[in-house]
Amino acid sequence: MTERKSQIAALLQKHEESVLVAWTAEQSRVGSSKISAGELKIQCHDFLRIFIEAIEATTATGNESIEAPAWEPIKRMLAEISKSRGLRGFSPSETAIFVFSLKRPVFKLLRQELSNTPQVFADETWLITSLLDQLGLYTTEAYQKTRDEVIIRQQEEMLELSTPVVKLWDGILALPMIGTLDSTRTQIVMDSLLQKIMETGSEIAIIDITGVPTVDTLVAQHLIKTVTAARLMGAECIISGIRPQIAATIVHLGVDLGGVTTKATLADAFIVALHRMGKAVGKIGTQNSSSSSSSSSNAGREIRA
Repeated sequence: MTERKSQIAALLQKHEESVLVAWTAEQSRVGSSKISAGELKIQCHDFLRIFIEAIEATTATGNESIEAPAWEPIKRMLAEISKSRGLRGFSPSETAIFVFSLKRPVFKLLRQELSNTPQVFADETWLITSLLDQLGLYTTEAYQKTRDEVIIRQQEEMLELSTPVVKLWDGILALPMIGTLDSTRTQIVMDSLLQKIMETGSEIAIIDITGVPTVDTLVAQHLIKTVTAARLMGAECIISGIRPQIAATIVHLGVDLGGVTTKATLADAFIVALHRMGKAVGKIGTQNSSSSSSSSSNAGREIRA
């Protein structure tokens, strides 16, 4: 077993350049054009060097598993390659071909060097097949892990974007909510709202559920948790967007929102919040001139202390 492993390392070292040329050519034939030839050559050269070192290091133990400590450097390298290619849009097959395409050049080398010793050739072929298959599968697993991390990060970013906390006025925040509420999203909502309350010192937070399609017991519980958390931070909450069907559902479910101010629209909730802040909403005053009489009917509103 030890002699067989030593032969592979020695053969790869002796014919490293020719194997490298054949390997890069093989990848160019079956691979993708998303990576430059220069970068591919560097990756192949570094991989082959570490690959030979790992085989040499495991010669004494006779261990054919890549779980041995000697294979950690090459596994780290494959993880980085998989991550890089995953972010560039490579498919799992295009990523795994980096390892699997090495088989043809190595098999050709073994056939040339060991054809006169069939048993050694068979043993060497089995060894290199086992190692490359393990490394290829590891590459696929690393690729999938990278893609999962990207998906999770994108989901978290989308959740954060879908629950923005808006400052409507000094001391007044608004949290428009769109879509279905679940435990994960509720936690993000609470964290965002509490962070904004702490940063701005706001006294009132309006939680607008106009964009929430349905309200069930779980959603109502999430709303109550958010209101309670805000109160602990010293801010009162107003829930807006209570449509007739949602009001009927809340009553039917027996959910107690008695301690929470609710309004049908965000505008109504904003007016209530202004009153609590000691401000009032009224029409802008008009001048006592005939020229301004026509524009007074279209006058806007102003907020007065």
